[in-house]
Amino acid sequence: MERTFREQLFLLMLCLSVPRGHCRYIEDNEVTEDELFSVLNSDLKREIPETSMYRRPLRCLDMVALEGQFMFTAETPALRCAAFFIAEPHKVFSLQYDHVDVDCRGGDFIKVFDGWVMRGEKFPSPQDHPLPLHDRYVDYCASSELVRRTGVRSSQNVFMLFFHIRNAGDGFTVTVRQHVNPFPCNIISQTPEGSFTMVVPQQHKNCSFSIVYPVELQISDFSLGHYSDTTVSKRSVTCSEARDFVELLGGSGLDTSKMSPIAELCTSFTGPTQMKIGCDNTVVRLVSSGRFVNRLTFSYNLLDQKDLQMIKLNSVDNFCFTN
Repeated sequence: MERTFREQLFLLMLCLSVPRGHCRYIEDNEVTEDELFSVLNSDLKREIPETSMYRRPLRCLDMVALEGQFMFTAETPALRCAAFFIAEPHKVFSLQYDHVDVDCRGGDFIKVFDGWVMRGEKFPSPQDHPLPLHDRYVDYCASSELVRRTGVRSSQNVFMLFFHIRNAGDGFTVTVRQHVNPFPCNIISQTPEGSFTMVVPQQHKNCSFSIVYPVELQISDFSLGHYSDTTVSKRSVTCSEARDFVELLGGSGLDTSKMSPIAELCTSFTGPTQMKIGCDNTVVRLVSSGRFVNRLTFSYNLLDQKDLQMIKLNSVDNFCFTN
């Protein structure tokens, strides 16, 4: 029987809570629901002296929430593996290759994906990411010497490293560092509770904040650049016609374009607005035309089982609940 979304999360948290544990090998180049979605657990972070670099081997199926140096050596041939990296919302990653010993001509690869992939679904979705999809994949074996020397950088707080190594004993070493992002955009939350302020400074872009838990969401401040534009309120237009608005989405996958709309907001306000969303993945998505400075502040808390049961019994929208 196929695992539910929450069971997948629990499995990964269990695997990664054991420092020397090993999950089963990945069978395909892209990770499926049975193999990985995320591990979003702040307990993964460890106290590390600032003067020393964190170092450890990568597992074939791994989640990393720290910067440091990571090594992988294939113990058996024909391994297909994936490592998912996640930082705090206001950080991005850079990756440098320290040492690579793989057979590129024989079919090996080490690929960096700018975002996360699961069962063909991608975060950020192609419509939200600043780069075309083919430019988000960087294959070490197909890269120029400049890219091999300088490395790659993520656009948001998550990226994925996946690799296929045919020969036992081959492997690589990479150094991953985190950098402050002054205007975070397209984020996956590490935890089921927290608060965040999203600011889009007159840029034509869409920014999503993904919370991979059922949560109670509270919006405390919402300011769009057309706050004083009365033409929006005088006309009976939808938020999408207003060109600057917020979407609340729910679903069980990664791709925001495949999630179901819960609500739209396109009128600025100050004061709490609360909503309980029982989806496995809750997304706050700010759509900006580039004409204004848009700002959104919200907080979120994990729903307990009682809340989930009440929502499931009373809600007419049952798209969030899967067998």
